[in-house]
Amino acid sequence: MNSRFLHFKLIAASLCLLCACSPETKDDPIIENPIPAYGIVIHGGAGTIMKKKMTPEKEEAYSQMLDSALSAGYLILENGGSSLDAVQSAIEILEDSPLFNAGKGAVFNHEGRHEMDASIMNGKDRNAGAVAGVSTIRNPIQAARLVMEQSEHVMLSGAGAEIFSLAHGIATEDSSYFSTEGRRKSLDKALEREKAEDLSENRGQWIDSKFGTVGACALDKHGNLAAGTSTGGMTNKKYGRIGDSPIIGAGTYAYDSTCAISCTGWGEYYIRTVAAKSVSDQMEYGDIELGEAMEHTLYQDIEKLGGDGGIIGIDRLGNVAWRFNTPGMYRASITSATEKCIHFYEDLVE
Repeated sequence: MNSRFLHFKLIAASLCLLCACSPETKDDPIIENPIPAYGIVIHGGAGTIMKKKMTPEKEEAYSQMLDSALSAGYLILENGGSSLDAVQSAIEILEDSPLFNAGKGAVFNHEGRHEMDASIMNGKDRNAGAVAGVSTIRNPIQAARLVMEQSEHVMLSGAGAEIFSLAHGIATEDSSYFSTEGRRKSLDKALEREKAEDLSENRGQWIDSKFGTVGACALDKHGNLAAGTSTGGMTNKKYGRIGDSPIIGAGTYAYDSTCAISCTGWGEYYIRTVAAKSVSDQMEYGDIELGEAMEHTLYQDIEKLGGDGGIIGIDRLGNVAWRFNTPGMYRASITSATEKCIHFYEDLVE
């Protein structure tokens, strides 16, 4: 082959690679790339997370746990694994930690029990699975994926979800496994406030009772997106209350043509605004980028209605973003184009 022609081909290939990865050309047709983009972003809940309330020991504990979850998911992606596996692996680690309001660290409801919710979604075919109000399943995200892959349904709840999960060999625990001293104290405080307040007129007790939900969003080397979310819900919740986390389109959404999204915060507002799908729809039909879509959903919809919390996501080209309107959000990300980052406090835009 003529050397000048070969030189030209190499230059052209390099230019194609740059165009495929450049944020300025994110809406161009996807060019076949020998080094495809991939990455993962996770959260551990949003809320009153402030430096002045943290000890160095507590900061280190949260940082290590977020790092462990992020690294586990990213290793799967690096090795060519699926975004679904990466999301599930990361969330399982967070569920196994008492630091977060999911799995082992789940909050107590009004009756002093645990009612956990989780969901997962595959952006490739938009198949999804969820469980709600489960009390014995060690890792609710496993049960959610089981519903997606082994049933004809999208969501199972309560005893039915547990019977289904047990029949498929999902690990269970008794209530003592999920209980922590800190969560018990939070319930006691909520019950004390409830006695002193007329909650029909003053809903203030909910403000610090809803955070700690965990979630993950990932893009794999095959171009497939996935998202998952897991939570113990709100402290002192009643009457079988279910928030946005297990509801596809509200707390979790993934679509290969746009993005993968996981939400955390005051779930009622995320349900009312169909928050996760709203971000995707704005990208698909409004032709706007991920961060801008998040801003509109969080600040123009959720916040204006009186809600708060945070949103994380990754788009089809591997761009990561997060937004929150609380003092902090536990969050971390790493992609094939960006280094690992772990943040707790101020709203650093990625």
